[in-house]
Amino acid sequence: MEAVVERCAGLDVHQGTVVVCVLLGAAGRKPRKEVRTFATATADLVALRDWLKDLGVTHVGMESTGIYWKPVYAVLEGHFELIVGNAHHIKAVPGRKTDVKDAEWIADLVRHGLVRASFVPPPAIRELRDLVRLRRSLSEGLTTERNRTLKLLETANIKLASVASEVFGVSGLAMLRALVENAATPAQMADLARGKLRRKLAPLARALEGRLTEHHRFVLALHLRRMAAIEADLAALDARIEAQMEPFRGQRALLRQIPGVDDRVAATIIAEIGVDMSVFGNAMRLASWAGV
Repeated sequence: MEAVVERCAGLDVHQGTVVVCVLLGAAGRKPRKEVRTFATATADLVALRDWLKDLGVTHVGMESTGIYWKPVYAVLEGHFELIVGNAHHIKAVPGRKTDVKDAEWIADLVRHGLVRASFVPPPAIRELRDLVRLRRSLSEGLTTERNRTLKLLETANIKLASVASEVFGVSGLAMLRALVENAATPAQMADLARGKLRRKLAPLARALEGRLTEHHRFVLALHLRRMAAIEADLAALDARIEAQMEPFRGQRALLRQIPGVDDRVAATIIAEIGVDMSVFGNAMRLASWAGV
């Protein structure tokens, strides 16, 4: 098979080292091979980049294993055509037992144009993706804390959830804080209700009369502090995501035209697939990439 890249490199990336194999030579000739090993500190990755540039390398390939390839990619980005290949596809051929052979194999695949590049979004989209995924993780954490709080209330026979549809609204949180302080009667705590919930003062008072011990109050206070901290972090993330979404207002407006897609869902879609659909080729490939 004829080579299509004259100056390329294959990288076998690990946590502490990067084994690099460079292949240099015109198509139809046996290439000259150079192999070096670099550490993964930033200064070492910069040295790797400079060495590849001195050799005139144009294409660099690596496997998308774990997260170790990401800092390498960040240092090399913008200087070479980077190809991040699916590790399952690259390792399909058995018999490679060393890091050097892995690097040589990747370089040979790149030289012959046989590595199908995985989708790696540009920096702005990658940053947005980090924020959106972190927000989802924190939101799930908040749900977990709320569920733990509800279970704690049940063990103390506090039936607030049976009367109030939103335990963690303004009224509900005020009552939960009053339970922690242990300075008000059930009727006084029920009187903290706001809005339509004031129609249920008598049921609320009965629901708040449980068997809340000092242990329950300690744990409840802990849950309340954790929920407040998560909510503050979510607010900060929302502001940051909005700032990151500013260059993509037009694309978000188009996505909002889809039934069921609001600003947050639109931000998630853009964070995951970007705004340049040409990288997928067609709609079917995009759907396949997304697993739908």
